[in-house]
Amino acid sequence: MKSKISLLLLSLSLSLSSCKLIKEKKEDSNEPREWISLFNGKNLENWTVKVHGHETGDNYAKTFRVVDSVIQVNYDDYTEFNERYAHLFYKEPFSSYHLKFKYRFTPQWMEDAPSYTYRNSGVMFHSQPPETILKDQDWPISVEFQMLAQKDENEARPTGNMCSPGTEVYYQSEMDPRHCINSSSKTYNWNQWVNAELIVYSDSLVIHKINGKKVLEYTKPQIGGGVANGYDPKIKIDGKPLTSGYIGLQAEGQGVEFSDIMIKNLD
Repeated sequence: MKSKISLLLLSLSLSLSSCKLIKEKKEDSNEPREWISLFNGKNLENWTVKVHGHETGDNYAKTFRVVDSVIQVNYDDYTEFNERYAHLFYKEPFSSYHLKFKYRFTPQWMEDAPSYTYRNSGVMFHSQPPETILKDQDWPISVEFQMLAQKDENEARPTGNMCSPGTEVYYQSEMDPRHCINSSSKTYNWNQWVNAELIVYSDSLVIHKINGKKVLEYTKPQIGGGVANGYDPKIKIDGKPLTSGYIGLQAEGQGVEFSDIMIKNLD
């Protein structure tokens, strides 16, 4: 009898242990995703450069370089800008995610660049693959998290704005025809580190945050509109929802630094 009771107790104990393990495994699967670093702090491994007028992969004059553990847009080796708009793309596309990074501008600015590029840069997302960007294409078909800094002392110049090369978005429930939509952020000094966040839910909702505060929200990013030039017509299918794409750091004549580039998948 004791033997049977012992076996019964053992069986019950094993059953309870099994249930506990199943429960723990289920709970683990629901844990929040971890943050992943996109930049190793040492080099541009896993990133691809595309400069206007140059083949994909040609990092002309080391436009993008790593200095003191940050990614720099640097024009030390340029003699003239000559419309060399450039982008540095991470190796894989993303769909729904939370991206965060820090940025600040440097004193460098190429005087033959357009005036609007002064203390202006950005991070492109939902972009076409870098290998599909033609040699003479100026901007990737993408959506831009635009970064600005103070230009004149008493002029408001918000950052974390939205710009749309070859794309369109819905703002306040309507298709907005503007190329750029300003955020509600404060104006920041050019040499101040700013914390930026981009929260993307496929083609449904996009949120911009600056220093922890939501400053812009819009929906339905899709291919359409103008601004981008020199692209392959087969790529630009107007009205096509942008459900995923590549992330790219921008260089358009203004020196800038990027650090702490982290992403968390929300799929």
